Amino acid sequence: MASIFTKIIKGEIPSYKVAEDENYYAFLDINPLTKGHTLVIPKKEVDYLFDLDEETYEGLFRFARKVGAAIEKHIPCKRLGLVAYGLDVPHVHLHLIPLHGVGNEINFSKDKVKLSEEEFKSIAGAIHQKFTEI
Repeated sequence: MASIFTKIIKGEIPSYKVAEDENYYAFLDINPLTKGHTLVIPKKEVDYLFDLDEETYEGLFRFARKVGAAIEKHIPCKRLGLVAYGLDVPHVHLHLIPLHGVGNEINFSKDKVKLSEEEFKSIAGAIHQKFTEI
């Protein structure tokens, strides 16, 4: 059975797409820890990060780096955190999380940031624009 992320890639489930190429897809987390929290996934459905073939693994991090640069150009932050948590969906994914230096921003059990649909669309569009300029 296809993961929720595979369904997102195929367009069966909507997402706030930030970037895409032939092998990777990036979209806003709908339950973000901070504004601009983005998920980066390979289009190849593999459950565990270290089970990816070397080319896909390296490509995922190259793609995430470019997405991260686009996020940093739009979302003011001190740093961009990267987490490969990978327990909630059986499909490799990286979390890119804008950090503001408050100390507890990467805590998946804390309350999530609430954004309107318009805010999600605006953030995704702006990050996508920055991505295409890189």
